[in-house]
Amino acid sequence: VLQSSNSLKASYEDWLVTYGLSVSPFHLRWQTALFNRQFYNWGRWKPRFLYLWFSIGMVFGILAMFGSVILLGKTLLQTLTQMLTEAPKAQNDRMLQVVVSLLSSSLCLRANVSFAFVPLVFLLCFVLLSCPHQQVPGVNLPVSQLTYFFSAILISGVIHEVGHGVAAIREQVRFNGFGIFIFIVYPGAFVDLFTTHLQLISPVQQLRIFCAGVWHNFVLGVASFMVLFLLPAILFPFYYTGVGALVTEVTEDSPAYGPRGLFVGDLVTNLQDCPVYNVEDWNSCLGDISEKSQVGYCVSAATLQQLSFPARVYRRLDGTVECCSNNSLTDICFTYSNKLDSHLYACLPARKVIEASKVCRTNMDCHKDFVPSFCVTPSLENQTRLIRVKHPPHIDMLYVGHPMHLQYTVSLSSFVPRQNFLSIDLPVVIETFCKYLISLSGALAVINAVPCFALDGQWILNSFLEATLSSLIVEKHNRELLGFLILLAGSALLAANVALGLWMVTAR
Repeated sequence: VLQSSNSLKASYEDWLVTYGLSVSPFHLRWQTALFNRQFYNWGRWKPRFLYLWFSIGMVFGILAMFGSVILLGKTLLQTLTQMLTEAPKAQNDRMLQVVVSLLSSSLCLRANVSFAFVPLVFLLCFVLLSCPHQQVPGVNLPVSQLTYFFSAILISGVIHEVGHGVAAIREQVRFNGFGIFIFIVYPGAFVDLFTTHLQLISPVQQLRIFCAGVWHNFVLGVASFMVLFLLPAILFPFYYTGVGALVTEVTEDSPAYGPRGLFVGDLVTNLQDCPVYNVEDWNSCLGDISEKSQVGYCVSAATLQQLSFPARVYRRLDGTVECCSNNSLTDICFTYSNKLDSHLYACLPARKVIEASKVCRTNMDCHKDFVPSFCVTPSLENQTRLIRVKHPPHIDMLYVGHPMHLQYTVSLSSFVPRQNFLSIDLPVVIETFCKYLISLSGALAVINAVPCFALDGQWILNSFLEATLSSLIVEKHNRELLGFLILLAGSALLAANVALGLWMVTAR
């Protein structure tokens, strides 16, 4: 039995080696030489152009290394300030909106392949520094966004490693293979280079290789931004913009869900008196409505007397006044003032009051044609708003609740199909994927540039010191000591950001 078990184990290990697979707890890795020819073709294509391309990348990588330290330092100071203040600023004011999520594709050499997983630990924690609008799997990332999230991580990692691989071939370093790994559920990529060749080339050549990853991530982020920026022009033959916000989804738990609510395909043109030409206007209008006081509606004295009926007035726990029955689904308590009394209340049918009325702030806004009119304002609980949503040709939707609930449960697009057979979801898919690529690829460039152990920044720093300080600090071990101290400080800076980020998340 023991001999049979050993034979089966040997066969299994041979099978893994044959297919380039490596399996360990929480980690699956696949390496292949199938793409070597393609990498060599890329690395030998237009040598002068590639020399200029990776030289620019080298300059960018060095600047990114210093810039990432400044950015992390400011983020740390801002987090400490927020911890010490009694009324912290909104989370989305942070200097570094980190959606780095497991951006683990450091340069993987045969001698230090395990370094690919060290950044994973830092970045898995560091993602918790992100503002609420950023997405974290298992925390605030909807299931519908998982495909975008993991695809963007994988593409960002692959582009990162392609940069390293092509730059290495350009500098005559032997390329052994390319691979993909999955750590827990998060994908990543790596390249396997011949370490001896890498150590024999000059520090400047090494810099071109080590900086190529963050450079390619930066280029990917810029390219994604350009696609996002030019998307209206790219899709112009098929979709038009600037006419409203097109509803693409209404969740079942949304207050806008129902026969008098919003439907997929509706075009929202106004929120109260705020015009909506695109999704940005929708979000901006909801933000203004949330921050400002509730608007009122002009109602003539005759109409007010006709519609109102006697009702008992009482105060809610938050101090606001209610004057309608709790069972009423159509009536709302309104407050207004006349020359004699500034606190009058009337229970009125909301739709009849609002639909043919002008928006107002005071009675002065309602003086027209010498017809006595009042500015009646809904008397609602704090943070609750009455919002009129125009989506012609349908009847206006009247929403009562917190504006942000409407924002989070209704998905919209700025692109309206020119033909009925065109998908309303395609522009949203492209937009969302570009945003994930910008966020994740940019974050990978920033984080990997940090002079920290096991990140690209470690190799960039060592090569940079060798290239610039060889004549000033003659002894190699002194240069290595200086590099070690800088790496120690950079690692401590990154770890401090991670630790405080975790503390902030668990504290709130």
